[in-house]
Amino acid sequence: MQGVLAGHQHRLARDQELLLDGSRRLAEAQARFGAGGNGRLPEHLVSVVSDRAEIGELSASLANAGRRDWMTLENLAAEMPLAEDFAQPPLPVSRGQVRCRSIYEASMMDDPAGRRIIQTCVAAGEHARLLPQVPMKLKLADYTTAMLPLTPAGTGGALVVRAPVIIAALREYFEMLWERATPLTPQRPAASGDRPTAVQHKVLGLLAEGLHDDAIARRAGISTTTVRRHIAAIMNRLNVASRFAAGAAAQRRGWVG
Repeated sequence: MQGVLAGHQHRLARDQELLLDGSRRLAEAQARFGAGGNGRLPEHLVSVVSDRAEIGELSASLANAGRRDWMTLENLAAEMPLAEDFAQPPLPVSRGQVRCRSIYEASMMDDPAGRRIIQTCVAAGEHARLLPQVPMKLKLADYTTAMLPLTPAGTGGALVVRAPVIIAALREYFEMLWERATPLTPQRPAASGDRPTAVQHKVLGLLAEGLHDDAIARRAGISTTTVRRHIAAIMNRLNVASRFAAGAAAQRRGWVG
């Protein structure tokens, strides 16, 4: 338990550092680009769009603007019930050329329309992850342009950002959430090869207790090197980038209690 709490504390401290760095960058951008000392960014760097039709057109054109990265945050905030066109899947030309990543609010998977939307996007080549709560909507193309809503649903107004300093901070914020989020894996019938071996199951249980590699090795009766090899295999099978995410994904699959 102490190990788990220490891990949470470390992640919270790192997240706080990222947020403080983002605030610092925003302040620097205001100081650097402020016109006439009024602390406002020029319109070519930050602009407000309030027309609904223009917001829709801008959102569609922004999706076509990505050449390397396309990132979105999406939640259930909408003025009308979810429909199939709520989120547009990546364009076929993006496959293999543009890395498309989206973080969805997990409750979208409980809505039939929301689940179909996400599955359609994933089938088109999008990499999707889930979070219990997605704090806001966001569309971000490369290092060039971002669009954030001024209202919860995003249709009443949007902020278009092209200031490099703010774009960099938004990308770091997305990456922070991406690391926390749980990868969405296709649902398929369980096969014998999908479940961990008896030794891996033992390692997972001890890992969930917050034990370090050496302690896990002693309890499981194997070497520390073997423990690390099993953990790497488990993370690879679950398609996650951290041990914390591996524990969460293993629980979702019912591998650990």
